[in-house]
Amino acid sequence: MTDGWTAMKALTDTSRRALYDYVRRRPHPVTRDDAARATGMTRGLAAFHLDKLVDVGLLQAHYETPHGQPRGRGRTPKVYRLHADGVAFTLPARRYEIIADILAEAMSSGEEPATVACRRGHGVATPDAGLTEVLDGLGFEPEPGPEAVLLHNCPFHALASRYTDLVCGLNQAFLSGVIDGCGAEGAEARLVPRPGFCCVEIRV
Repeated sequence: MTDGWTAMKALTDTSRRALYDYVRRRPHPVTRDDAARATGMTRGLAAFHLDKLVDVGLLQAHYETPHGQPRGRGRTPKVYRLHADGVAFTLPARRYEIIADILAEAMSSGEEPATVACRRGHGVATPDAGLTEVLDGLGFEPEPGPEAVLLHNCPFHALASRYTDLVCGLNQAFLSGVIDGCGAEGAEARLVPRPGFCCVEIRV
């Protein structure tokens, strides 16, 4: 595992942070060309910063044919992915206290945890802020699309991995409350588990 301070210092550079976030959100290793196009950098600049991220242990690099592309002639391109051992801090921050507070209130009040979760979600939202803004502030890393808002991060990741049905159900109820609190008419929180994303997506 890489040193957290060294990694955090590397990510204070906006170009490196943009590249790191791009690689982190991809389900497959990415090439320098992919990263350059996605972040608006030249290929050379993207390659420089990607290799610096490898040097501090945030990314790993190797040579392989990119996913979904046929093997061509010439040298196999260099691709990048997250370091398998992770880092000593999480980006973005997790929000486990939300789940803890929901369960504690439910136990003390006798209410259904989902009811408490929905109320908590409603409480953190305001009609003055857009749904995407609120979701981003909570650490879900929303990506608005024509039919759904995809959530690239689960703030409850470790708990969801261990207690999937319970935590994902509470997450869905919590996000339903957020939607209602934001006044996002027509939006709906649905359980759509998929690798690399939160188990909930917001249908719009």
